[in-house]
Amino acid sequence: MKRILKVLAARLYTGCLRCRFARFGRHSHVEWKAMRLEGLRHISVGDGTLIASGVQLTAWEHHGEQHFTPSITIGDGCTIRENSHITAINAITIGDHLLTGTNVLITDNAHGQTCREHMSMPVDQRPLHSKGPVTIGNNVWLGNNVCVMPGVSIGDGAIIAANSVVTHDVPPFAVAAGQPARVIKQL
Repeated sequence: MKRILKVLAARLYTGCLRCRFARFGRHSHVEWKAMRLEGLRHISVGDGTLIASGVQLTAWEHHGEQHFTPSITIGDGCTIRENSHITAINAITIGDHLLTGTNVLITDNAHGQTCREHMSMPVDQRPLHSKGPVTIGNNVWLGNNVCVMPGVSIGDGAIIAANSVVTHDVPPFAVAAGQPARVIKQL
């Protein structure tokens, strides 16, 4: 009975949200209840994708006096697990069949740069800054608590170990781990 109620809640919730997205694919759904949804008109979701409860999807059009044209594209058959956060002021492109663990962060931006001027400001007042777009290929697995930082590309079939921080590109069919993540196996 509990499972039936969960499925019903997800269908109703998704039905209310669907028209707010740039595109929301067939057989995709958002589980009750997302933590934060901003700029959905800049977010496209493919077919058969699951966005679990507690997720934050944020595409920021403006921050203070700054204006952006963000884009988040999530492919077909992806599973974005609980309490993950995908945030863009630039562009994030996720291929088909991404599987994330819980508490994953995928970001193309940060509050300010590492300079005295920005670091002297309150964090929420620092200008948002992007070091570049994020691209994640097809059939990628991001373990629990992975952070994918701005300007990074992760190739098809890559596996990123739990608790890793991805600060540099990861080639296709590689296993990366650590803080910062380094390739530990390449097929």
